[in-house]
This record gives sequence, C-alpha cells and structure tokens, in this order.
Amino acid sequence: MTATISTEAYAPFGAFRTWYRITGSLDSPRLPLVVAHGGPGCTHDYVDSFKEIAALDGRAVIHYDQVGNGNSTRLPDNGPEFWTVSLFLEELDNLLDHLGIRERYALLGQSWGGMLGAEHAVRKPPGLKALVIANSPASMRTWVAEANRLRRSLPQDVQDTLQRHEGAGTITDPDYITASRVFYDRHVCSVVPWPPEVARTFALMDEDNTVYRNMNGPTEFHVIGTLKDWTIEDRLPLIAAPTLLISGRHDEATPEVVRPYAERVQGCRAVVFENSSHMPHVEEKDLCMAVVSGFLCEVED
Repeated sequence: MTATISTEAYAPFGAFRTWYRITGSLDSPRLPLVVAHGGPGCTHDYVDSFKEIAALDGRAVIHYDQVGNGNSTRLPDNGPEFWTVSLFLEELDNLLDHLGIRERYALLGQSWGGMLGAEHAVRKPPGLKALVIANSPASMRTWVAEANRLRRSLPQDVQDTLQRHEGAGTITDPDYITASRVFYDRHVCSVVPWPPEVARTFALMDEDNTVYRNMNGPTEFHVIGTLKDWTIEDRLPLIAAPTLLISGRHDEATPEVVRPYAERVQGCRAVVFENSSHMPHVEEKDLCMAVVSGFLCEVED
C-alpha cells in the first residue's frame, strides 16, 4: 500500500481548539470521510486504522480529537453541565465549516461517535451523503442492561471483585481495574496485547478522564454519567442519509443494542464481523476497511 500524505492542524472552536488530521487530499472527487471517535472521552488513536481507506479508494479521511480529549483543548475542571451532546454537535459542525466540506461529506462514528453521528444525522443536514454507525448503542439503558448481562458471564471471582469495589466506592483500586480488564478483553478489544494505538487511547484516558467520567462513568457497565438516560430510538426514522451499521459478533454493542438502527433507519445495511468484539477496525482491520470503503464508493457513485 502506497504512503498517503497527511496534514495536522487545529480548528478554532470558540475559546478552544479542535485538533484534526487529514489523510489524503480534500481535492479528491471522492466523499471526504470524517471519523468521530468514541468514549465519550477517548481519542482518535484507537480508530486510526480508518486512515487506510484514503489509500484504498483515494478519498480524504479526517480524524479529530473531540474537545476535552487528546490533542484538543483539555478542560479538566469542567463539570457535567459543560459536557453535553449539543457541545459535540456544535464542534462537529464547526469542523465541517472549517474544512469547507459541509456541503458534501460522509461521517463514520464509532461507539459514542456513532451516537453523535446519529444525533447529527437526525437533523437531516443536506451535506451528509453517507453515514456509518460502528458498534453504537441507540439507548444507554439497553447498553447498560446488555453490558451487565455480559458481565454475568465473567468468572465468578471477577464478578465478585467488581461488585465489592463498586459497593465500597473503590473503583480506582488496582484489583477493580484488573477485573474490569477481563470484560474489556472479551467485549471491547480481543487483540491481546492491545495494539499500540488502542493502548495509547486508554493511557490518555487514564491521564485525563474528565469527559468519560462526567458523561459515562467509571466503566462500560457502570454508567452513572449524564448520558445514562440517553436514547435516540424514536428519532431514528428521521435519518435520510444512506447508512451502514457495523458491529462485532462478541461486541459489547450486542445485537439487542444495535437492533434499533437496523430496524428504524430506512434502508440501513448491517454487517456483523464474526471474529470481532467492539473494534472490528482493529480485530478484522482489512475486512472492515474494505466493507466501509465499498459502501462509500457505492453510495457516492
């Protein structure tokens, strides 16, 4: 695969800055693809592999770190009232304007990024020509219920450790973190050891977990943040853009979690990666890149 030129810069966002990177050229006739990372509170690093689509089909691929995370402005003193869905929708719109692509673009959101992508899409922005929702819940209540169902299949000693520390409020204890990792290795990223880009995201979250802590909570299955009651299920029929839904067979985004997208987004195409959990873009990278690229090429032709 030939090397593709990338450029990094910042988009002013009010008093803040949004870091972004373009792989490929915005002069390409192909739809530029914007990649929204998950969390909320992750960084672009763990979804870095999507840049390979630029070499596959010649489109520009734009990664960015959402404000509060990674290379963008960090705001560790801001509380839950600051971290809202509206904030991140405004940031996405601002980035599209800054790049000059608001009239024609594709959007891929992974996990929380897919929730954000759906929130963006239900507003029917005319420039959104394709949407990829990757491993995303449509309802946080369903997400938590399914995460805890999966948790009940963990070894009993792991379950006991999780419950004991949650009850005592000692969720930063190393034993709790080790027990949580058993869940993560099964249902978040099954590649062990984690690839460097995945490990880098989690290291950065350990360094500053402001957004994740306020919006989600301490872990994937202990959601007590501002998103705990979030749902978009009833608004999904408003999505007009061609939509691809992807998930993994062993995903924490279980079939029940992603079902509303498949059933309520008109014409939604669903692909399940049989050897993946929550990160097909890492666990079955080549196949995932080919599926996403093929979808984008088809809907833009």
